[in-house]
Amino acid sequence: MKQEIISANGAYSRLDVWFRKKKCIMLVCGKSIEKQNIFAYIQQLPDRFGIRIVRFSDFEPNPRYESVVNGVRIFRRESCEAIVAIGGGSAMDVAKCIKLYSTLQGDGKNGEWLTQVVVPNHIPFLAMPTTAGTGSEATRFSVIYYENKKQSVTDDSCLPETVLMDSNVLRTLPDYQKKSTMMDALCHAIESYWSVNSTKESRAYSKDAIQTIMKQMNAYLANTDEGNAAMLMAAHYAGKAINITQTTAGHAMCYKITSMFGCAHGHATALCNKVLYPWMVENVDRCTDPRGIAYLKNILNEIADALGCRDARSGGEKLAKTVDALGFEVPIASTEQYEELKSSVNPVRLKNHPILLDEETIDKLYHMILR
Repeated sequence: MKQEIISANGAYSRLDVWFRKKKCIMLVCGKSIEKQNIFAYIQQLPDRFGIRIVRFSDFEPNPRYESVVNGVRIFRRESCEAIVAIGGGSAMDVAKCIKLYSTLQGDGKNGEWLTQVVVPNHIPFLAMPTTAGTGSEATRFSVIYYENKKQSVTDDSCLPETVLMDSNVLRTLPDYQKKSTMMDALCHAIESYWSVNSTKESRAYSKDAIQTIMKQMNAYLANTDEGNAAMLMAAHYAGKAINITQTTAGHAMCYKITSMFGCAHGHATALCNKVLYPWMVENVDRCTDPRGIAYLKNILNEIADALGCRDARSGGEKLAKTVDALGFEVPIASTEQYEELKSSVNPVRLKNHPILLDEETIDKLYHMILR
């Protein structure tokens, strides 16, 4: 599906066409929306267009299936006809699932919607990311938790047809969040580039994202409008890349680090990929990509070129220096934690990785990633 991208910097008049003629909209957002300029615009919609706004914020980071069920119940009860998601990955995940499940049969109890076949629907869906990282507005994936177990929900129907890019929302983000979300976007692009599922289209998105991030990093961290706007689009293109390929070992290995040590997702995946990239360069003979070793060598060199380096070896060094310069803390793991880490990796995500990774290798990598 081709998405309409609306760019803004605190001005939202171009949204009028999307909102006009709609009667009731569900707004999926966190509490922080009240600090954003977009909130004033939304508050004016009832008087301007006679639109009823049903706000839904009853969810947490790593949202639960039960929260989505509650959202669907409210969506149906209030006769909502469209969804607006404003926020980071959690708000996007909840909104996507509400859209997908709102037209399914039943009331969602006992996890029934997790096993039903999704019936595509055309509920209007507008998304506005408030961080430059996940690229969730560009993917068909969402993640929720049922009985403390991660559930990956995937369907093209959950893609928003309209995306609002407002660089103004990035101005007030804490420094650590800006750094970690930027690294999430960079790692999305890099992992997608070397994924066994990569295509000419996905690699073009990845290359665009990597080059933009490297070029605009300083301006973004300095909080300039140009840097913020560019980073939003870089994260979006990285999202479009993983929408085709999905992620690989860097993400598969980072999830347990995040939960075990309490660091941000982008922080964890940056630590993983700064080790993975140079390790892959030295172990390309273990290639599992059906396109072959020569192909993978070329891909690793292309990633280096996008990073502004002459070859894959220097590309790995550049990535490590970039991550180190951000000042991310490297967690210290105990023997027991290393044992837990090596058995935590999702083998499904490893199928996308172009180099063979067995449990022994994963253990060695974790010992290189952590202290």
